[in-house]
Amino acid sequence: MSAAPTNPPPQAVPRRKEPLIPEAFLDVPTQRLYCLSLGAFIQAVKLFDFFRYIASSDEDHGFCIKWLVIDIMSCLLLSRLRIPRLNYATSVVVLQIVALCFFNGLMFGGVSLNVSRGVSETSASSEGYSGRGDLPSTPQAWSYLDYLAPFFFGALSSSYSASGDSHLLGQHTVRMSPISTANLNPNGLTFCLSSPGDVTLVPVLLNNTNPSSLRYSLTPLGQSRDDGAEYFDLSSKELKAIEQVRLDALQVAKPSALSIDDDEYDEYDDDDDDESNGRNDEQSSLQKTQSLVHIRLTKPGTVRLERILDASGIESRLVYPAEVMVVPCPRVAFVGDNNLDIRCAGEDPDHQLMIDISGVAPLSLRWFKMINGKQESFLVEGIESSHDAELERTGMEVTRRRLIPSQLQVPLSVSSDTVGTHLYALDEVMDAVGNIVRVGSDLPSSTSGQGESFSTTTTRSFQVLRRPAVSFKHCGPGNPTPLLIGSEASLTILANDADSFDLPLEVTVEYQPSQGSDSDSLDTKRSKSWKKTLSTQGNRRDVNIQAGAPGEYTIENVKGKWCRGDVLAPETCQVVERPFPSAEIDWKKIHECSGDTGVSAALVLHGTPPFHVYYRIQQDNQPPRNITKTFATSRGELTIQPERSGHYVFSFTHISDSYYRKVKLDGPSIDQIIHPPASADFAGGERSAPRSKRQMSSCEGGSVDVDVELRGSGPWNLEVQVVGPKSSDTLLITNIETSRKTLHIPVPKQVDRTGGTFEIDLVSIEDKYKCKRPISVPGISVNVKRIKSTVKFYGEPDKRHVTVLEKEKANLPLRLTGDGPWKMKYRRVDVPQEVLTATLTTPNDFLRVTDKGTYEILEVSDSQCLGSVIEDGSTYRVDWIPKPFAKLSQNTEATYEPYNGSYILPPICEGMTDNVDLDLSGRPPFEIMYNIAQNSETGGTKLIDQPTFNSIQPHTRLQLQTSNPGRVYYEVKQIGDSSYPLAKHRNAVIPRSERLLFEQHVSMRPSAQFKNRNRVPYCLNDAFTPLDHLSSDGMILFQGTPPFKLRMTIKNVATSLVDTKTIETYSSAWKIDLPSYQFTSVGAHLVTIDSVSDASSCDHAALDPLASSIWVDVAETAAVVPFDKREDYCIGDLAQFQLEGIPPWTIGYRINGRAYTQEATTSPFSLSQQQAGEFTITSISHQQKMCKAVVTDLRFTVHPLPSAQVGHGKRIYQDIHEGDQAEIVFTLVGEPPFTFTYQRSEPVTKKGGKPGKVLETHTVSRVYSKEYSIFSALEGTWTVTSISDRYCRYPASQPDAGTEKQKR
Repeated sequence: MSAAPTNPPPQAVPRRKEPLIPEAFLDVPTQRLYCLSLGAFIQAVKLFDFFRYIASSDEDHGFCIKWLVIDIMSCLLLSRLRIPRLNYATSVVVLQIVALCFFNGLMFGGVSLNVSRGVSETSASSEGYSGRGDLPSTPQAWSYLDYLAPFFFGALSSSYSASGDSHLLGQHTVRMSPISTANLNPNGLTFCLSSPGDVTLVPVLLNNTNPSSLRYSLTPLGQSRDDGAEYFDLSSKELKAIEQVRLDALQVAKPSALSIDDDEYDEYDDDDDDESNGRNDEQSSLQKTQSLVHIRLTKPGTVRLERILDASGIESRLVYPAEVMVVPCPRVAFVGDNNLDIRCAGEDPDHQLMIDISGVAPLSLRWFKMINGKQESFLVEGIESSHDAELERTGMEVTRRRLIPSQLQVPLSVSSDTVGTHLYALDEVMDAVGNIVRVGSDLPSSTSGQGESFSTTTTRSFQVLRRPAVSFKHCGPGNPTPLLIGSEASLTILANDADSFDLPLEVTVEYQPSQGSDSDSLDTKRSKSWKKTLSTQGNRRDVNIQAGAPGEYTIENVKGKWCRGDVLAPETCQVVERPFPSAEIDWKKIHECSGDTGVSAALVLHGTPPFHVYYRIQQDNQPPRNITKTFATSRGELTIQPERSGHYVFSFTHISDSYYRKVKLDGPSIDQIIHPPASADFAGGERSAPRSKRQMSSCEGGSVDVDVELRGSGPWNLEVQVVGPKSSDTLLITNIETSRKTLHIPVPKQVDRTGGTFEIDLVSIEDKYKCKRPISVPGISVNVKRIKSTVKFYGEPDKRHVTVLEKEKANLPLRLTGDGPWKMKYRRVDVPQEVLTATLTTPNDFLRVTDKGTYEILEVSDSQCLGSVIEDGSTYRVDWIPKPFAKLSQNTEATYEPYNGSYILPPICEGMTDNVDLDLSGRPPFEIMYNIAQNSETGGTKLIDQPTFNSIQPHTRLQLQTSNPGRVYYEVKQIGDSSYPLAKHRNAVIPRSERLLFEQHVSMRPSAQFKNRNRVPYCLNDAFTPLDHLSSDGMILFQGTPPFKLRMTIKNVATSLVDTKTIETYSSAWKIDLPSYQFTSVGAHLVTIDSVSDASSCDHAALDPLASSIWVDVAETAAVVPFDKREDYCIGDLAQFQLEGIPPWTIGYRINGRAYTQEATTSPFSLSQQQAGEFTITSISHQQKMCKAVVTDLRFTVHPLPSAQVGHGKRIYQDIHEGDQAEIVFTLVGEPPFTFTYQRSEPVTKKGGKPGKVLETHTVSRVYSKEYSIFSALEGTWTVTSISDRYCRYPASQPDAGTEKQKR
C-alpha cells in the first residue's frame, strides 16, 4: 500500500484505485459475481477432498499443503484484482490467510487440538516420584517455533503434536493382504429396463479387493453367448464415477412406500419390501473388508462377469453364478377411450375394459376395484399367449425364445348395479423372471365417497347414478290444493331420489281443466289444456308450478342430465278454486222497562271456518269503534248492550275465513237509541277476594263516608240498608245527579257508643224512567273503634336511663295499647330534625338503639287508628361507659412539642434502664398496647415492636427500650379495661390525633475493634507504621460520636514488656501509625485495645475479646538450603529445599537468565523442573516478601528428556504379501548412548485406532547412532515404549515399595 502524503492540500480527495480489470471490459458487479462463484467452487472442492481424506487410511499431508497453496494464492490474487467491496486492507488479508491456514490444518491433519498440552512432560516424569499434581513447578520452555509449527503442517518440528506423548511418537503397521473375491448380484435381485433410455445398476460385491479394472459380457435376449455376446471393460475411475452418480441419486430421490391397509395385505407385500430393503440397505450391511461396485446397463440381455483385477494385477476369484438376466420391465395399462365417466344404474351389464399387458410371459397381474370406498383386491396369474401355452404343452426347448417379451390384451368386465363411485385400478405386474412393477402410483389422494370421475393409463373410474324419481308434494287424491280467486297456487314437484351429478332434472307436466268449471268465471285462454317441460335450478331437487286455474295437473315423465327417471305417486294434483266468504245477518232489538237496552244479531256464515267478523259501533258524534268477533262454526249469535245512553249505529264491515282476509261484507246495519238499565256499586278500595265484602274502619265521628258509582240514565234514586248488631235501617237517597256520589251513612247508636261492627249494602236503584232494579253487589263491613292506642317508655322518671358500652345496642322497654302491629315515630333530642320510625308487634316490645342520648316518642298508630303518646313517659336516656385513656404523669420530666403533639424525654445512653410514669383512667385492670418505632435507613420510621402490658393500678410505669441506639418513638395505640377488654375490642383503636406520643434519643456507646485479625509481619528494628497503605491489616474501626479517644497496649511476648499508647482521632477508621514505637526484638507482639470514649460521655460498649487484639510477628532474614548436592537434573525431577524463617516464603530463581518467583507455605519446599538449562536460586524472602536475602551459590543443570520416533513420528501402514519383509526405522533424540524398548502388537484395525494385544517386546542397549532399523515379515504394529540417554529416562521408572517407604 502506498503511503499517504504528510500534508495534503485541504481540497484534495484521495483517489480510489481502479480495478485491475477495466470496467469497460467487465463491470464491477460481474467481477464480484465471478470471484464469489469461484470462491464457492473452491470451497466445495475442498469439502470433497475433506471427505476423501477422512475415507483414506494414511497420514499424508498432501491435501493440507495443496489447499494451503491454493488458499494463499486465492487471497493474494483477490487483493491484486482490487475489486470494490472485495478489496481489503493488508492486515485483513493477512488475517484471512492465517485463518484459512488454521482451518486447513484442522481439516487435513496439520493442526490437532490437545487440551493436555504442556503437562505431558511433567506428568510423565513426575509419575515415578510422588504422582502428586499439587507440587509447584518451573514454567515450561517455549519458543516461537511452538506457535509457528501448527501453521506449517509438519514442515517444522516442535513440541506441539496431535499425540498426547511428544517423546514417543509414531507407529509402523504391517498388514498381510488376504485373498480377494467378486460376486455378481450377491442378493439375487431381478433387474429390468422400463424404456430404451432407462439405466439399471447391477451390483458386484468385492471382498479384499481394490479393483483396477472390471470386464463383463452382455448377450442379447433370445441369443446364445457364442453368437451375439459383447464385451466391456471398466476402469477404476469409471467404477468410482458410477458409484458417485448412484450416491448422488440416493441423496436426491426419497422413495415413498404406498400405505397398505391390513385387509389388503398379501404375500406380494413381503416380497416387495424385501427387494426394496435389499437395494437400499446393501451398502450399510457390508463388512469391513467388503466393498460394492456397480455395472451400468442401458439395454436388456444376459450380463456375465468375466474378470476383475486389483491394483497389483491379481485376478479376483469369481463366485458362481457369475451372470444375471436383464429384461424389459413388464408393463400394463388400460387401452381404448374412456367413455364411461357417467353411467346410469342397471345399464349395459356386459361392458368390458381392455387391458394391454406386456413382458416376459407368463405374467401375473394384481388389480383392485373400489366402490364407494370399499376396496376388493384380485390377483390373476398365468397370463400368456396361446402360442406360449402350446409350446409349454409340447415340451419343446424354447427357453431362449420365451425370454423375448410378448404383448397381450386382456378383457375386464365391469358392472353398474351399485350406485356410487366405481374405480378400477391396476396395482402391479410381475413377469416370469420375477420383476415386479407397481403401476398404481397415480391414484388420487382420496378415492372414496362422491367425487368427479377420473381416468389414467392404469385406472378407470366412473360414476353410477341412481334413476331420479319425482312426485307431487303436499298434494294428491283426497288432498287437493286450494286456489284463491285472483291469485295463483304453488304446486311443488319433489325429486325423492336424484343424484347431484344428474342435475338439473327436466319434468314434463300436463294440465287438464276441470270438467264442471264455470266458463263465466274463467276466460278461454285460462281454461285450455297444456303440456310443459320444467327444469330444476342449480342443485335444487324440486320444481314449483304456479297454478292460476283450477283443474288436474299430471307428471308425465322425468329425465336427468344423464339418466331417465321414474314418476312416483302421487303423480296428479287437483287444484280447486275457493269462493269468497259471506254471511247472512238478522238484527233484533233488546227491549226492557227503560226502553231499548241493546241489539242482538243472528249470523249464518259461508266459507271455511274459523271466521272473524268485523263490526263497528258509533255512539252519537263520537268516533266509531271497530270490534272483532271470532266464530268457530258456520252459525253464531252476537249481543251488544252499551253501558251508556245514546244514539247508536251498529254495522258489519268485513269477514275473514281460513283462506281470505277481511273480505268486504255488505250486510245490514241498525240505528237505535239505547237506554241502558240502571246499576250501582261501591267505588274504590280493594276486596280480599272476588264477591267478598270490603272492610272499613271508623275511629271517631257519628257517620262514615262511602263512595258509590252509578250507571244508567240519571237522576237516580238509591236505596241503602244499614245492618247493626240488633237492628237494620233502610235509607233512601233521592235525586242523585252525578255518576259518582259520596254517601254519609250514620253509625248505629249502639255501635257508636261501645264500638263494634256494622254493614252497609246497596238494595235497589231507580233511574229517570222510573225503572227500578234490585242491586246484588258485595257490601261494606265497617269496624267502629272508640278506644285510641297509647305508647310510653316503661319505668319511673328517675329510672328511665341505661348505661351501655360504646356502640352497643340498648333495649328501651315500651308499653303499648291498641291493636297491633304499631308504627311509632321517635327522635334523638340531640338531633331533632332526624325522625325515625319503628314497627312494634307486641304491647311490651322494646325500642332498640345504638347511639347515646335522650330519645323522645313523637306519635303512634295501631293497625286501625292514630293513637296518643303519654307525655310523662315519652323520654328515655342512653349513656355510654367512658373508654379508658392514659396520660403522662405530672412528675415525668418531658418537653411537649406542639408540632407533632409528642413529649420529648431526656436522652439516655445505650443499654441504661429508663421508664416513664402513666396515669390511667377507667375500670382496672388495664391493658395497654403501644407501638415502638425507630428511624429507618430510608429516612422514615420503622416499627420494631408492638408490646402489650397489664396494670391493676391507675398509676403505672412503662419500661423504655434502650437496647438500640437512635431516636425511639412510643405511641399508645389502644387501652383496654374491664369494660373494654382488648380481646373483644381489638379493632377499636384510639384515633391517631388522640394518641399519647413520646420519644427519646438513645445515644450509642462508643466501641472500637480491628477490621480483621490478620497477623501483621514486621522485620527487626522496624517502626510501627503502616507497611501497605492499601491493606486493611492493623486498621481500627470506631463507632460512636467523634472525636474518639483510644487507649491501647503493645506487649512484647518474649520480654514481657508492655507499652501503653493513647491517641485521639476524628475519623471512624484509623490504621495503626506509631512512629515512636520500634520493634527491638524478634518474636510475637500482642496489640490490644483497652478502652475508647467519644463525645457522648457514655461508657464504651463491651469490647470483643477476639476483635480487640491482633498479633504482630517480628522476624529475622530468611534462608534456603538444598537437600542434596546434585548438579544434574532431568525435566520432571523434583528439587527439594529446606526453608528457614516464617512462612510464607518467596523464592526468586533464574532459568537460562530469565527471572521467576515462587511462593511457598511449608518447609521443605519441592520444585518440579520443566525447562532445560541452568537453574539458579537468586533470593528468598518471607513475611509477605519482606526481610529479603540474596543467594549466590545455589545452581544446577536441567537436561531435556530423550525422545524416540517410529517412522519419523508418523503413522505408517504397509501392506505386504507372504514372503516379503518390511523395514521399521527408529529415530532417537538425546545424548547417546541410548537404550530403548519397542514392542509389536496386533495391527490397528482402523485409522486413529489404538494397537491391540502386545505380541512381543524387545530392549536395545548402547546405541550411539541417532537412527536404528529392523526388518520383519510378521504382521503387527511396532511402537516404542521407553527410551533413556546419558542423563535421563522417559518415562521415569517407578520406584519400588521399599524405596517409597524409606523416603517416608
